[in-house]
Amino acid sequence: MRPGRYLLAMAALLFGAIAVPAHAATIQITSTDLVFAPAEVSAKVGDTVEWINKDVFAHTATARNGDFDVTIAPMKTVTSVLKKAGTVEYYCRYHPNMKAVLTIAP
Repeated sequence: MRPGRYLLAMAALLFGAIAVPAHAATIQITSTDLVFAPAEVSAKVGDTVEWINKDVFAHTATARNGDFDVTIAPMKTVTSVLKKAGTVEYYCRYHPNMKAVLTIAP
């Protein structure tokens, strides 16, 4: 391989490594027996939350600061992508005793 092609190949590899975004994670939060589990979760901006409702009742995941308000039908799963960093306390509008905290890193 000629030296010029070697440098071009190395530059392409380096650029490819820089351009590849970090993989987002999928976080599962379950509603069972009128409780969010886990009650405290850490995630990053860009991660996807799977809200899994295993109850026979509808639930919401409603952020106290207004960042999100997700309605989850009985025995269904809904997904949402985290867009903003911060510590978010959330609850179920239908069952206000259901409370949890989601800490979102940038």
